[in-house]
Amino acid sequence: MAGEFAVALRGWRARRHVSQLELALRAGTTQRHVSFIEGNRSMPGRAMVVRLAEALEVPLRERNSMLLAAGYAPAYEETRLEDPKLEPVRNALNRILKGHMPYPAVVVERYGNLVAANEAFWELTDVAVPELRQSPVSVPRLLLHPKGLASRIVNPDEWAWHVIDALRKENLRNPSERLEALVAELEQLVPERPQHPGPDHVGFAVPLRLRTDGGGEIQLLSTLTHFATAVDVTVAELRVEAFLPADEPTAAYLTSASRS
Repeated sequence: MAGEFAVALRGWRARRHVSQLELALRAGTTQRHVSFIEGNRSMPGRAMVVRLAEALEVPLRERNSMLLAAGYAPAYEETRLEDPKLEPVRNALNRILKGHMPYPAVVVERYGNLVAANEAFWELTDVAVPELRQSPVSVPRLLLHPKGLASRIVNPDEWAWHVIDALRKENLRNPSERLEALVAELEQLVPERPQHPGPDHVGFAVPLRLRTDGGGEIQLLSTLTHFATAVDVTVAELRVEAFLPADEPTAAYLTSASRS
């Protein structure tokens, strides 16, 4: 058990590019103690395991795995989102989705699968074939698949790689075979990466440019939000992705579409 924890700790420390000394300072211990733990010469207490994991910003799911590797019971619950205990969370998410209308917004879990969406998102993606919109819906796949929203994207080479790079960055930070497989799949669906950064931006970010039914074009920017103080695995892995109009014509178009 302890050997597994030592390997896990070394792996997370290397992944975060944190020295033993820096980790010791963050966790309120000594470099010698960290060295002994990583060398499997010292068995950390439960509280120390948690402090080390927190110091390395290890996701809650993996913190539970580290506790198990050290011989302790998991510390963080994983509650089904439908559980009555999470009603305040569901209510908060529903308010966010409803309040973001007439602009699209979704709630996704760790691997990009859809948890909830507002009406504007379903209207935005109504060009997708039915199988891409059937549960479980992979939002990245729905957005980038040629039979999904990609058929409407004006700047797929620019925007698609921003999505893929964000997923790859998340996978590097918090490795997952499922996420790695999704990244590999998406890379096969999109145009080749541009050789040089293009001018397709609005001064500070690359927008999602979409053709409308009427032949016009709208531009959207996306933002990500999460529960910063979550102590439940399910809640910690939820993300709200909200799309915002990058210009006034887009805002007017989405407002008009929501009324029709």
